[in-house]
Amino acid sequence: MREETTDLVTLVDEEGNEHQFELIDIIEVDERRYAIMTPAEGEGDEEAEEEAYIFRLETDENGDEILVDVEDEEEFNRVCAVLEEMDEETDEEEEE
Repeated sequence: MREETTDLVTLVDEEGNEHQFELIDIIEVDERRYAIMTPAEGEGDEEAEEEAYIFRLETDENGDEILVDVEDEEEFNRVCAVLEEMDEETDEEEEE
């Protein structure tokens, strides 16, 4: 039996408030990597916990990986389309 581990990431908003997110997956779309995250338990209300957030992984000038908001609507929609395809494939595998 595989034991699930939870990868938690702390992000700081513009006001300096810390928020805990659970890393769900890292996917590659158009040769770019994206982190898919949801608010960790206890963060925000129940409805917000059902939402996933998408951040692009980039490397800063020090060579560290950083998370960047995906602000371009076309880029966001491409990542969402790949996630939907992956979800459909998972559903099909579970039905078999």
